[in-house]
Amino acid sequence: MPLSPRISAQIRWTLGPLEIEPRLVALLESVARNGNLQAAAKSAGLSYRHAWGLLEAAGNSLGDQLVIRHQGRGTALSPLGTKLLEGMVDVNGSLAAALREGEARMAAHIAEAPATPVASTGVVLHASHDLALAQMRGVFARATGIGLELQFHGSLDCLAALRRKQCDLAGFHLPAIPGTRTLAAQFLPYLGLRGWQATHLLDRTQGLMVRAGNPKQLQRLADLAKSGVRFVNRQPGSGTRLCLDFLLSQQGVSPADIHGYTHEEFTHAAVAAAVASGMADAAFGIEAAAREHALDFVPVVNEHYYLAARPASLARPGVRALLAHLDSRAFRRLVNSLAGYRSTAALQWQPAAQIIR
Repeated sequence: MPLSPRISAQIRWTLGPLEIEPRLVALLESVARNGNLQAAAKSAGLSYRHAWGLLEAAGNSLGDQLVIRHQGRGTALSPLGTKLLEGMVDVNGSLAAALREGEARMAAHIAEAPATPVASTGVVLHASHDLALAQMRGVFARATGIGLELQFHGSLDCLAALRRKQCDLAGFHLPAIPGTRTLAAQFLPYLGLRGWQATHLLDRTQGLMVRAGNPKQLQRLADLAKSGVRFVNRQPGSGTRLCLDFLLSQQGVSPADIHGYTHEEFTHAAVAAAVASGMADAAFGIEAAAREHALDFVPVVNEHYYLAARPASLARPGVRALLAHLDSRAFRRLVNSLAGYRSTAALQWQPAAQIIR
């Protein structure tokens, strides 16, 4: 069966006809931290009027106010607001573990379905989200008449699909910095498989996507833990999430200190859009996606983007045609036209395990 996006379950609370929005919880958290409703509303990405509307609607449903305004001394949570926030944090935390287990069990059931063999015509490429590959898809099909099925998934999901023979090629990426053996080890169960080949396709720059003018003055990853900063993350298993977690660990930054670390999206474009819309102050992703959404960008790390394949796939005519296109001057011009992208020399295939040594 085709590989689907990661299965995700969510917790939904209601108070009679009223749904407790995630923004209400974020608003209560901000009031508790800031002691000021105007600042809390801004931190939660809400207008002052909308923030009061959420608080009043929830308070009416519960039968008491959630915040108390003190003349000249800001705003504080009421006893009910404090208990509601404590309950959401306590109960949601315990339920989250059960949801993650349920997601894994559901994914296991789906994975047991027999894989549909890769079609004999056309090429199937599962790749970590990438703007150059997205733009290449239509060009390749028009130039060759060969169909290209391009699906974007997390790096590890793509390699898992290649192992299940659900695709011809898998795209993934790793930071181009020393000391990444602990990160690369997560790829070894796939890249260490007998006969697998890999090639270096292109280089990209990853960093902090921030709103124009960088109003929060974010200059390094540690700044994500500053008070009042809202972050939007990539999903677990994506190469970008793995890279971010590795860098945070290197720099001694705890994910628990980053507000919004568990707010997840599935592409670079999606996290960039969240920042551009004002729903978040920062995201970690590629420069090209930031520029497409008129965001500022703070470079953090360069990375290598790779393709992996089984030898049998490399012998297929359609795959050879795609690789010839990816090895062409036209594709290199496309790569170099994207902000933060750099093309590489001719594709050179080698045993996949060698790239993580």
